[in-house]
Amino acid sequence: MSHIYQYNFNLIIISIMKNFNFVLFILVWVSVSHAQDFEVSPVTLLFNAEPGESLAKTITITNHANKATSITLNIDEYEPGSNVVKTNATTDKRSCKNFISLSPQILEMQPNEQKQVIVNLQVPFDDYSTRWAIIYAQTAKERTSFTADKKLAAGMSVSARIGVKVIQSPKSNLKYAVKILNLKEITTDKDTSRIFSAEIANIGEKIAKCKVYLVASNLSTGEEVQFEPTNIETFPDLTHEVKLYMPKNKLAIGRYALAAILDYGSQSALEGTQILLDVK
Repeated sequence: MSHIYQYNFNLIIISIMKNFNFVLFILVWVSVSHAQDFEVSPVTLLFNAEPGESLAKTITITNHANKATSITLNIDEYEPGSNVVKTNATTDKRSCKNFISLSPQILEMQPNEQKQVIVNLQVPFDDYSTRWAIIYAQTAKERTSFTADKKLAAGMSVSARIGVKVIQSPKSNLKYAVKILNLKEITTDKDTSRIFSAEIANIGEKIAKCKVYLVASNLSTGEEVQFEPTNIETFPDLTHEVKLYMPKNKLAIGRYALAAILDYGSQSALEGTQILLDVK
């Protein structure tokens, strides 16, 4: 009798686990499919309004769902880049959230319907700075429950959200200034390449797209080897970390001056930082 009891108990456990896995699968599927129910274009708006000027752009929202959907829009602060290591900017100093108005802010959309939202940006008369914010388009929340075997129930609140970055920088603002510093090696025993890091400090007033690359100069022969560049976007008042890669066994044995070179535009002088490197 004890064997029969144990057998039945195992069947119950297996049944519960199968149902639980089925519920998890359904929840994941709902989450993924729901996130694809609407589309927003473009996902970045670039404004170049002068102080005191007002500019308007549009974003297009398409409802791909097979049912009517409510979509709301709201404006929030935007934290640029996951590689930011230092900041000299307060949220208010670099946010253009209060410059933006939306029309409309709530959309009632039928299946496969497409609508436009006007994004108006009004710059104060004395503001020449570069600022940024984000507009979130979000579906109304839904509560969905699935029940399995009467004893196992799971529910989740699903709310799809898409962000549109807004960047404002006056056309007359040409204050590009970026520095590179603190080059160091961060290679571990598990890495297949030699890895170096450096800090890119944007001390100007413009968002700058930078190319950073390593140059190794053999101190005995003068021979130089340049490695593949890494691209990074830098924001004013922020310091970003960049990782640079060098294939192992690429350099001959010797001592090198290793420089990280920063190029952030054809009209700007190259910046660099250097360390000594021994290859054995």
